[in-house]
Amino acid sequence: MRTIIWFIYFWLYLIVLLPRMYRVKKMFAQGQTRQADELTSKTVVCWANRLLGLAGVKITVSGQEYLPKTPCVFVCNHQGYFDIPIVLTQLGKPHSILAKEETAKIPMIRTWMEYLHCVFIDRHDVRQSAAALNKAIENIKKGYSVVIFPEGTRSRGDRVGEFKPGGFRAAQKTGVPIVPVCIDGSYKVMEMNHMMIKPAQVKVTILPMISTEEFSKEDFKLVGEQVREMIIECKENKVML
Repeated sequence: MRTIIWFIYFWLYLIVLLPRMYRVKKMFAQGQTRQADELTSKTVVCWANRLLGLAGVKITVSGQEYLPKTPCVFVCNHQGYFDIPIVLTQLGKPHSILAKEETAKIPMIRTWMEYLHCVFIDRHDVRQSAAALNKAIENIKKGYSVVIFPEGTRSRGDRVGEFKPGGFRAAQKTGVPIVPVCIDGSYKVMEMNHMMIKPAQVKVTILPMISTEEFSKEDFKLVGEQVREMIIECKENKVML
């Protein structure tokens, strides 16, 4: 019953938000970017928090002192679908997300994600992937942080998959810091229950940022595994904050 109620609310709330969606569109068209960004952030955070609450997700966050005030690349492990509302609400404010192209096929979700300056990437299309990465780089240069899930797909469990290097190039090309984020337990909301929504405890740990200003090309080849190990150690409670 919780799952049915959740999905009904998911779509009904998006419909209720249609007038605001058109209002934001008009603000962007009139060049009111800052105001449009603020209204988008407020709307998305409210919506995501409601979805988390309705699902019974209880989140514990630590390491918020490591949230930078300047643009960065957040690197998160990816356990389940609920990682999206989690990162939208727990990283200070909503940020641009490097998301799979399939997400763009969901009505209204695509529009709100575009308003958040999210970038859709088709990992099976090399040319499109390169264009998406360039767009993410431009977003960073405009002052927006970017969230990446370098595993490329949900692990649907406790393990941390291999990190693909593509998303890290956004940090390499812009010189912004990398902020690792460990998400632990989000798969218990849906993926562990055959896609039925059940309450779960989720722990989010923001880890110390990695400065990339003096990184060499060789350093960037190794940083993916470095971040992955940091997240694994955090999950195993070996990281002291």
